[in-house]
Amino acid sequence: SRAEGAITLGAAGRPLLVLEPDASAKPDDPRSAGLFHTAFLLPSRADLGRWINHAAASRIAIEGASDHLVSEALYLTDPEGNGIEIYSDRRPQDWKWNGDTIAMATERLNLPAVVASVPAGDAGWQGAPENTIVGHVHLRVGRPEDAEAWWRDEFGFDTVAKYGSQAVFLSSGHYHHHIGANAWRSAGAGRRDPGRSGLAWVEMRSDNVTAEAAREDPWGTVIRTVPGKA
Repeated sequence: SRAEGAITLGAAGRPLLVLEPDASAKPDDPRSAGLFHTAFLLPSRADLGRWINHAAASRIAIEGASDHLVSEALYLTDPEGNGIEIYSDRRPQDWKWNGDTIAMATERLNLPAVVASVPAGDAGWQGAPENTIVGHVHLRVGRPEDAEAWWRDEFGFDTVAKYGSQAVFLSSGHYHHHIGANAWRSAGAGRRDPGRSGLAWVEMRSDNVTAEAAREDPWGTVIRTVPGKA
């Protein structure tokens, strides 16, 4: 939907991403802290297959396609450089854990197999299915070790995967990750420039939250918490 210049993307009437224009903002700097990508989790593999068919028919530019062992994902970038991931999870019982560490990788996605999961005679993509959610948010940070400590101390998130000083993945409830934080291009970045475009805030919903609150991570990214089911 569109209101006062803002564009809201959602599913079943629930907003998932809001794009707000700011003519005075400087372009985002990918070497700074901020958003790496927003990841939209579709309810099923067949939904991902429907979206792939839709993307092909609509000539949507896909920049990457990966099998992460725990999930299957497509990647693209919006006109302002914001990263987007569209993915579906594999069954949690098929994820491989070594203690508290989840096995994830970046392998070639078997696109024909995903598309083949769409039933014959299917109506195709009809917009984001009702149970589509933001499955995770991946952030650019100056130092993943600091991000790891912050998310642990502020929210009690568990570290589920670490890749040296390059990236860390964290979650709650034994999920493969709700937050990713990498320094692939932003190593050493300080606090964000409020005059640049990019991520305004991340909102997390939880039944354990009784009142709305907001706090900033070490790089000035605002994390909001609100009561309610995700």
